[in-house]
Amino acid sequence: MTRPDTADTPSGPPAALVDVADRVGARLADILDEEQQRWRSLDPALDAPLSALARLVLSGGKRLRAAFCHWSFVAAGGDPADPMVLDAGAAFEFLQAFALIHDDVMDGSPTRRGVPAIHAEFAEVHRREGWRGESRRFGEGVAILAGDVAHVYADRLMSDAPPVALALWHELRIELNVGQYLDIEGTARAATDIGTARRISRYKSGKYTIERPLHVGAALAGRLDDLDGVLASYGVPLGEAFQLRDDLLGVYGEEALTGKPVGDDLREGKPTPLLAIATERAAPTQLEVLARVGSPDLDRSDVEAIQTVIDDTGARSHSDERIAALTAEASAAIEASGLEPVAVHALADLATYVGTRRH
Repeated sequence: MTRPDTADTPSGPPAALVDVADRVGARLADILDEEQQRWRSLDPALDAPLSALARLVLSGGKRLRAAFCHWSFVAAGGDPADPMVLDAGAAFEFLQAFALIHDDVMDGSPTRRGVPAIHAEFAEVHRREGWRGESRRFGEGVAILAGDVAHVYADRLMSDAPPVALALWHELRIELNVGQYLDIEGTARAATDIGTARRISRYKSGKYTIERPLHVGAALAGRLDDLDGVLASYGVPLGEAFQLRDDLLGVYGEEALTGKPVGDDLREGKPTPLLAIATERAAPTQLEVLARVGSPDLDRSDVEAIQTVIDDTGARSHSDERIAALTAEASAAIEASGLEPVAVHALADLATYVGTRRH
């Protein structure tokens, strides 16, 4: 079979991702259009939160979880045109919307993908209209409900999945919440140890983004047991690489590409392996600079000073080297797997993309 073409630039999405993203996006659009029409007919006021959810879900997003689920399903011998795997991909995207909306509320993030986050959008509506009560509480309440609705849509799409896949789905949702709690707790106590940072990274991001979608795809095809080992040898290192890249983007990413202010993770004080390594290696004067991490009022010069410390301690280069090694390990594992060639090539291309992406 022909290997899917990759984009011209290393960080561009490969055809294996774009094709899945297009089909999943169309499925999401159909569901959301139907739901908006249904609830708008009950009360026009319901159009606003559902429209906000639709804007988030359909505004882009990489659809990585859907892609890993799809290509694992194909690798296990599943029919790529099977509507079951398409619905699973859409379910992952609704679950991601739930996670992003609630994460923005918990972090107080004002923007998402370059536009106001849902809680910020509805707080402004409340202020502009002069409604009763507190604008912040109204905005956060709407956002929580919009996230909950997205979660329900995700579960509904998985309701007819085989029991093994459904059990995995339930487990990954618990893991996601466990990781989120560890994240907010670690942020609150300014955790800097590498063990905590890696545990948060794996449960909040690596497992949820790569390992579990791979498992669900194999389970949908009825081959989870015999593919568990090869999927782990690919998914575990790639999940770590994904989060390490995310950490770098949270510190150095371009706002025009990430949709969030430069250094936003530094203002939030996220406990990441990148910061843990920098702290471990920092001299006393450098530790004074790193102590500013977690201050919401960091300006451009503060961010640049922290970036300089991360560079000078070698934490950034360590992460870059680790990402390269992990993605090479994942690619070698899947290429030696003997699975369906078109899926193997797609998963290898996805590994390269995960390691080199710029947003």
